[in-house]
Amino acid sequence: MSDAILFAVEEGMARLTLNRPARLNAFNADLAHAWKDATAEATSRADVKAILIDASGPAFCAGGDVIDMATTMGASGAEITALAEVINTGIRSLTESTVPVVAAAHGTTAGGGLGILLSSDYAVVGSRSKLGSLYANIGLTPDLSVSAQLARAVGQRRALQLVLQDRLLSASEALDWGLVAEVIEGEDSVAEAALVRARGEEIARFWLAGAADAYGHAKRLVRSQPERSFAEQLSEEARSIGAALETPDAQARVAAFAASAAKRAG
Repeated sequence: MSDAILFAVEEGMARLTLNRPARLNAFNADLAHAWKDATAEATSRADVKAILIDASGPAFCAGGDVIDMATTMGASGAEITALAEVINTGIRSLTESTVPVVAAAHGTTAGGGLGILLSSDYAVVGSRSKLGSLYANIGLTPDLSVSAQLARAVGQRRALQLVLQDRLLSASEALDWGLVAEVIEGEDSVAEAALVRARGEEIARFWLAGAADAYGHAKRLVRSQPERSFAEQLSEEARSIGAALETPDAQARVAAFAASAAKRAG
């Protein structure tokens, strides 16, 4: 695994840390391929039941590395398209998996970084965080799932407000819009980043301490719903709950619930 992403698995939790702090964790070719590899491993390992995405340095992710585009890569459209497809593979690994994903996104999240955040199922930010699109500022269009996922998250009108303006949402605005689930406040930006990371880990541990597989399949049902008609979704829900009931974990939990209810009733 490249140093552009720090990858570790501990007690069922995979942690993916974006690690280009000097460039605000903006994606270049190295980070793109490391992202693809890390997400593939995290979502394919049987021992991983929760995924945490966080970042080194003062920001979560500034999107694509514009300086790299203009210099090292020469701003070739074909190269940028190919690189976006590499990153998209990792995004699909996350969104199509049965592993719940939490993003601990302190600092700024912009451009393609917004797509990375949207690829999580639960997002925590700091009170100083700013989130936005900003693609048009450099003459580019949304990528890395922003156009595919933003409107689903906040509604079409709000999505258009964000991509058609030079605007960064405050943390409180992002919470109000439903773009993030929690806002964490710290004494300063460094302390706040640590608290955001700690809260992200706490959420992942919560999933692991509970019915982890059930959380994963609940995520799958919600994420995959647009692929089905209403009737098809009802059928998939019915199939899924039946399959869940056959698992040893569900059987033990149902039996414990029934025993507790009987004890209270007696």
